Amino acid sequence: MVLNLKHPSTYTGEVKKALKGNQERRQAARRLKLVKWMGALAVGALVVYGLSQMSYVAYGEADIAVVDFSSLSRSEKRTALEAANRARCTCGCGMTLAQCVATDSTCPLRDGNIVKINTMVEQAREPQPAP
Repeated sequence: MVLNLKHPSTYTGEVKKALKGNQERRQAARRLKLVKWMGALAVGALVVYGLSQMSYVAYGEADIAVVDFSSLSRSEKRTALEAANRARCTCGCGMTLAQCVATDSTCPLRDGNIVKINTMVEQAREPQPAP
């Protein structure tokens, strides 16, 4: 039997099945490759997100100009800013202390929040006890 693979109309049933099986395997391999790439991208996105959340300072020294950070070293300043960006305002607004002081001049607790951030600056300046 002579097969003319250039003209699909001449294929026999077995050849058609074999070709269809090959197509299905190629499609399955493509799907698997796509799933692997999607998984790798998801893992990459999670790593980037995790790193961005590790030491995020949304409101920095320039945003909280009413607080003096000049006496702190770079690492002490980062510690104080992270604490101010992590602690919450207690007026019920849901903002952080740094966000409240930087953006909400009408907050009834703003002056108290400035005092709290100044305390965080003082605590960041103090030497930490050895473990």
